[in-house]
Amino acid sequence: MIDLDAASFLLQWAVGGLFFTWVTTRRREVGIGYGWMMRITFGLMALASLLASHFLGSVPVRDAAAVGVVLATGFALLVSVQRKAAGVRGQREVVERRSARVAAMTGIDRDEQRFDKDGPEFPPALDLIAPAIGIVGLVAAGIDAGSPAWLSVLRILVGAAFLGSITDAMLLGHWYLVQPGLARGPLLELVRWTQWIWPFEVAVMLIPVGMVSVLNGTIDDHYGGILGWMWVTCAVTTLGLLIVTRAALRERQYSAVMAATGLLYLAILTAFGTDLVARAVLS
Repeated sequence: MIDLDAASFLLQWAVGGLFFTWVTTRRREVGIGYGWMMRITFGLMALASLLASHFLGSVPVRDAAAVGVVLATGFALLVSVQRKAAGVRGQREVVERRSARVAAMTGIDRDEQRFDKDGPEFPPALDLIAPAIGIVGLVAAGIDAGSPAWLSVLRILVGAAFLGSITDAMLLGHWYLVQPGLARGPLLELVRWTQWIWPFEVAVMLIPVGMVSVLNGTIDDHYGGILGWMWVTCAVTTLGLLIVTRAALRERQYSAVMAATGLLYLAILTAFGTDLVARAVLS
């Protein structure tokens, strides 16, 4: 029905993560170092996909796309490093406003992070090149993974978006320790994206032949049906944790962001269970 392949999974995760990196960088609010962290993280995942394919079996189009993802991510990272002096517009404005407020209140000019306002900023559109290339590889991986091909492709694409959004949300939550003045909008956006994708992730795993067949016993999971109900638990718990995370972010205290990040730690575990348990049972 579907093949659980490590190389395809790693590319899937990398492509989803890189797409939602663009969702955040396009806002021009999060510091430039966040983009470095994300590109290095997911670029290495795409590289790991190539390594896994070497040992576990190659899918030529998928692997060629993985090479493209690595190169495009590296290029975006290089441009970002070259233009680091300009910083990010939103972060610059926040730093300047706060410095001016402190100076007005105390009469003391505090040291602030300096940016080159006249220098060119990193263009966020560069972050779209890698996931655009990666989608081609994911379609090839889906076609190779099982029959019907359309369902396999749909599952791998929706899974990429689901895992990418939840992973990026968790990592962005940690970035608030580096950039404590950051508004909550970027994190709320990723949490909302994950909630919107969740119904599609569950739905594509239920489409026959899917998890319904595991739950009613048509497909034997070799554990007396436990894996089927584990999948249900993971899916429901993921949604519950996302709802609670949004509630936490409504609180005004800064500690609410750290609480939300902790909840996202749990949510990423259950989200992976939602995707991987289904793939393992249906493989």
